[in-house]
Amino acid sequence: MVFILPEGNPRMPTPASILKDTFGYDTFRPLQREVIENVLARRDTLAVMPTGGGKSLCYQIPALLFDGLTVVVSPLIALMKDQVEQLRADGVPALFLNSSLQPEEYQDNMGKVRRGEIKLLYVAPETLLTPRLFALLSDLKIDCLTIDEAHCISEWGHDFRPEYRQLADVRHRFPSAVCLALTATATPRVRADIKSSLGFSQSNEFVASFNRQNLFLEVQPKLDPALQAVDFIEHFKDQSGIIYCFSRKQVDELADFLERRGHLARPYHAGLNDEQRRINQEAFICDDAQIIVATIAFGMGINKPDVRFVLHYDLPKSIEGYYQEIGRAGRDGLPAHCLLLYSYSDVAKLKYFIDQKEGPERQVALQHLHAITRFAEDKTNCRRKPLLNYFGEAYTIQNCQNCDNCTAEALPQTDITLPAQMFLSCVKRTGERFGAAHVTEVLLGSNAERILRLGHDRLSTYGIGRELNKKQWMHLARQLVQMGYLEQESEYRTLSLSNKALDALKNRTPILGQLHEAEERLSRKARQAELEYNHALFALLRAKRKELADQAGVPPYVIFADRTLVEMAAYAPQSPERLLDISGVGQVKARQYGQAFLELIQAYCQKHNLPEKVKETRRAKEDSGRRYVIVAEAFNRGESVTALMERYKVTAGTILDHLARYAATGQKLHHAGQLLALSSASPDQQAAVFAAFDELGTALLKPVFDKLNGLLDYDELKILRICFLNQDK
Repeated sequence: MVFILPEGNPRMPTPASILKDTFGYDTFRPLQREVIENVLARRDTLAVMPTGGGKSLCYQIPALLFDGLTVVVSPLIALMKDQVEQLRADGVPALFLNSSLQPEEYQDNMGKVRRGEIKLLYVAPETLLTPRLFALLSDLKIDCLTIDEAHCISEWGHDFRPEYRQLADVRHRFPSAVCLALTATATPRVRADIKSSLGFSQSNEFVASFNRQNLFLEVQPKLDPALQAVDFIEHFKDQSGIIYCFSRKQVDELADFLERRGHLARPYHAGLNDEQRRINQEAFICDDAQIIVATIAFGMGINKPDVRFVLHYDLPKSIEGYYQEIGRAGRDGLPAHCLLLYSYSDVAKLKYFIDQKEGPERQVALQHLHAITRFAEDKTNCRRKPLLNYFGEAYTIQNCQNCDNCTAEALPQTDITLPAQMFLSCVKRTGERFGAAHVTEVLLGSNAERILRLGHDRLSTYGIGRELNKKQWMHLARQLVQMGYLEQESEYRTLSLSNKALDALKNRTPILGQLHEAEERLSRKARQAELEYNHALFALLRAKRKELADQAGVPPYVIFADRTLVEMAAYAPQSPERLLDISGVGQVKARQYGQAFLELIQAYCQKHNLPEKVKETRRAKEDSGRRYVIVAEAFNRGESVTALMERYKVTAGTILDHLARYAATGQKLHHAGQLLALSSASPDQQAAVFAAFDELGTALLKPVFDKLNGLLDYDELKILRICFLNQDK
């Protein structure tokens, strides 16, 4: 039994068939189908989808349906290389042009583009803006211009890049090309800026949910961060993770510390030379290093799907940055853990650097800092609520069951009325012009120069709070803000009393909370139900994947993602047909790697007496309602090709495509013999065509057409392909 490749002409028939036959997936993710159809209808489109949400397929599938070239603009050189490797592994003609290429390779790639051998061309924005590339593309049919990381266009985004603003002018050079702008991190304000800059209409915007349900979100107080990091990563033996640090020095020191503790860790930051960064990144991508310790410069250029944890050693600068960085975990949809270590000193450090900025830039940076600080300090609400609200998405679920706040053991509430009244009263007496740190100093009776200069040592609240320490007072202040007793001004974080606080002071309303901040919250981390699979078989499959990847010189996930291996270990497919049911196994990969994995699975199952389990795919459930099935069943009942053409108002070629697709699933056509009456091919010609199909497969007709030097036209080949597929093997 041979693997059945995608049917039809070089231009594949539908988005759904490309999704399955080329990329190996049965169903689209949310909004993928809608975005793809909008692009195919040549409507300029903005798509905002979370990291790991399948943005790439939104232009890769249309690229395989358009006649011309799809140009993808990306600022990330490493990501271009990664995506091109994966596309080639799936049999898709793609390449990139950027500064990482040697001159001769650059020229060779340009030649392939010029000759029409490429469907997808990845370029950096600065590359696209060069006269050399404009000259190359001006002679070609450009059907789609895709702008990845489109938030870089907006000055309100967290990663604004001036060269991205010039892409609006590039659009005018290719007026017939549809434009698709993609991003994972865009607030409503940034989305409006993107559309305005690119000249999009206000419609044709698709915003998927920002909720990454498979990510466990957790914040811990930063106490002894190096030991906390070691304790955390020991839960992820032999699994990949990223640790983000604020400075290069911290990166180097932590990577060295982890190495001495026996962990395969590599540093990554701008202080390393290009070659060392490349080596370290490749080691991580190829599973030769378990952990990358990095500044925020790392991760934008990779698409490693099996990152099982992300640890923020320091506070990120913004919600967008945090969301983008945790988004590098669990892209395969399997559970992943995201831990943020938080301390007030991190806030002060970031505030110091922000104060070096001026004007609007400083204002935007402060807004970003305050948003991430509120997120980190919230010990009450579901982590997802403020995170999603920030991006304009309402999150109404009270308990997500996959964050520290939702799964933590309830902390006991105590009566904190008296210290709360002290704090509120001190805020009032200092004129509601200071932040929590200053109020705390007054309560503790500090002799700091500023306290004395302002005369706050003469206030009635001066020194009345010595029974609590500074950490407890700061913890109490955060609770009073979260409970609505205090209002906090955004830029300078000054505190003022709300009406609720004034009522509480006047009526001596009891206030409940905690005086002691838990050092580490106990958690019953309720995780999503995972697919039950054989862990020993999974380990063997990973080893085989690594072996094949090293031989091919590609990262292991280019062969198959972890999710695919998990399904193999769960269902133990033992035939080519069953292997194609596994998520992520497309036709080309099945042909290239399928036999190696099948032999391993078969040997393991035979040794351990394990049965094959049939995976019920959604595609199988839907097949009965598909047009090709209906057409084939009508044909089996005796309806002729001519009658079916009349009923569905389509050409003979379309009916033949339906019948070929039905036969390719292994099902019989009862009256296939009558199709030969439609063919003018001689017996010798039929034999030659069958021999070509046997050698080249039935996926594409062009290779067969070329091998026979155009002896028969495509309609003849379609008829003979059905007869070939329908014969008893």
